[in-house]
Amino acid sequence: MAFGIKREELNRWKEAVKRGEIAFLTHYWVDSRFPDIRTVTKVGCADLERLSAWCTEQGLNPAYIHRRPPFPHFDLMGSRQKEILQKERQWEQLKRFGLL
Repeated sequence: MAFGIKREELNRWKEAVKRGEIAFLTHYWVDSRFPDIRTVTKVGCADLERLSAWCTEQGLNPAYIHRRPPFPHFDLMGSRQKEILQKERQWEQLKRFGLL
């Protein structure tokens, strides 16, 4: 279950993804499969080649991309989430969700 974002934020992310940009959307998240995880960042891009290359550059396995049109995305969680958000200079999301 996702929460902690506004519809306008989600819509901006969706539009960026559709344009083929690498777009970041962090939200609070509850899933019994991951009891210690409180947030997830969806890194989306409709250009699957670009998203796959981005994953490879980050040391992430592109096989784990959720290939769900029209919003393919990779889920970042845990320490890699924080590390990559810092590298990508996503300061607002890091601060807002207590990841710093």
